[in-house]
Amino acid sequence: MEKTTLFFVIIAILLIQYLVHQLLEYLNAKRFTSKVPAELNDVFDEKEYQKSQHYKKANYHFGLISDGFSLVFTLAFLLLGGFEWLDQLIRSVSGEMIPMALLFFGLIVLASALLGLPFSYYQTFVIEEKYGFNKTTKKLFFMDKLKGGILMVILGGGILSLFILFYQWTGPKFWIYAWILIGTFVLFMNLFYSRLIVPLFNKQTPLKEGNLKESIENYAAKVGFELKNIFVIDGSKRSTKANAYFSGFGKEKRITLFDTLINDLNEEEIVAVLAHEVGHYKRKHIIFSLFATLALTGFTLFILSLFINNPQISLAIGVSTPSFHAGLVGFALLYSPISEITGLAMNYLSRKFEFQADDYAKTTFSADPLVTSLKKLSKNSLSNLTPHPAYVFVHYSHPPLIQRIRNLKA
Repeated sequence: MEKTTLFFVIIAILLIQYLVHQLLEYLNAKRFTSKVPAELNDVFDEKEYQKSQHYKKANYHFGLISDGFSLVFTLAFLLLGGFEWLDQLIRSVSGEMIPMALLFFGLIVLASALLGLPFSYYQTFVIEEKYGFNKTTKKLFFMDKLKGGILMVILGGGILSLFILFYQWTGPKFWIYAWILIGTFVLFMNLFYSRLIVPLFNKQTPLKEGNLKESIENYAAKVGFELKNIFVIDGSKRSTKANAYFSGFGKEKRITLFDTLINDLNEEEIVAVLAHEVGHYKRKHIIFSLFATLALTGFTLFILSLFINNPQISLAIGVSTPSFHAGLVGFALLYSPISEITGLAMNYLSRKFEFQADDYAKTTFSADPLVTSLKKLSKNSLSNLTPHPAYVFVHYSHPPLIQRIRNLKA
């Protein structure tokens, strides 16, 4: 089949995105050997800094291979008519819109998961293992993949089916109903993710009575933050890296601490980290991010509704018979530059929010324990202390450690 102009536009988009990504990775890698800022001299000693450099370089070289493989496979699939072949295959099984779409995306997701499995395995059991992070067993690794796949089938398949039903029932106005559906789903997940999804992968237990719980509750009472749900999650069964997060609203709001965080930080530092998380809630960052996400989703769905019936969108990926599922893939590829731009804006806002949450913790608790906690967490994860500014601008949702410390010390 003759290739259309939009087909070559997609090829150009994929190549340009890959080249820009690799340029940023290269610029960032050039700074791996940079001198550590004076404020961070106490984070790594010379031996640990060398280990950190080797870890970053290992991930950089691995990324070159995995990203290159992904690009070559995607281009080959497009140039060799892979989407047309897949479309004809599913049409030989069913001619109904929903079953065709489910088969089409199901086979794509399955192939992607199988092709990505060796890379994920290597990342976990070679790189993360070598540098002391991995605690995942092979059984747990494959069970996580299986559970994730089942969730994808249930949730992704269900949402896709409803999308198409809305399309069949309402035509061009389907985007409004799809938007309501996604909004409801996002709100539901924000409320009940920790209660319903997390237990499928991790064990959560209420924080035991003691000094730590008392300190957290005292701080929460001091700032007028009603908090009844404090949980500890067994993150150590997968990795030594530590984390903490806030989730939910109203009665469903909870703070979750990784057991690794409790092991790595002292009591005052943990309260400082939680003060930062409370800062996000108090500054309405969670609400703002939710509405921003929903607004972007609505905008994207509206644009999709304008083009989904255009046969050229299906032809753009080499599918000769226009369809909803082929149009969805073609649109996603053509829309990706806009997604990159909105992603930049969201990352920029996220970095601003992190500074504001740090300021809240500094004002309502103390800056020093938050600084020491950030240093410890950075050291334990062998994070990059000197990232390239361009790389930060594009990829970072949190400011670099040095910027956060300077802000906290100001």
